[in-house]
Amino acid sequence: MRKMTVESKTLDEAKTTIIETFRVAENFIDFDVVEKKAMLGLKKSYTVTGQINIDIAEYGKKLLEDLFNNMEIEAKISVEQEGNEYSFLINTDENPVLIGKNGKTLEGLQFYIRSTLNIFTEEHVMVLVDIGGYKENRKKQLEILATKTAKEVARTKIAAKLEPMNAYERRIIHTKLSEWRDVSTTSEGNHPKRYLVIKPKKR
Repeated sequence: MRKMTVESKTLDEAKTTIIETFRVAENFIDFDVVEKKAMLGLKKSYTVTGQINIDIAEYGKKLLEDLFNNMEIEAKISVEQEGNEYSFLINTDENPVLIGKNGKTLEGLQFYIRSTLNIFTEEHVMVLVDIGGYKENRKKQLEILATKTAKEVARTKIAAKLEPMNAYERRIIHTKLSEWRDVSTTSEGNHPKRYLVIKPKKR
């Protein structure tokens, strides 16, 4: 979690500096205060260390719960964690609406959760938000596409350009084909039309 130390003439000033730098509410920060006195005790200064204290998984789940409550949508939310990767798995009666066309609404929801949670950490955390198993199904589809296209590229020795995809989807294909000996993958183009090219390896 993020941590910083500030020296100031007043305790309030030191705390305010830390809060404004972190851009989070005070209740998310633990403060350690050391009071320093100058000679004859005429002046004081404070060394204050602030460290964010938050459970990323629980807070992410609460963000989603509050969002769905405001939308008056009942949702079942489970959280899986592996290292600095957090997966929020959601099921509601409004899955299609929350997923949106081509998963656009879901991507926006994931961006919101990821951006909010990364405010609290020094190291970037990976956040996956999935609704109704949409992303898991999409992953399987992309892996099938990757394998089929890679076999064709290896056979014909002609590069294949795939449709524009977000970074998460491109990474699925990169990972699936990373150990193939006959093909390589590169991302080309600019967001939001960045796409992936599967190329034959020269021998």
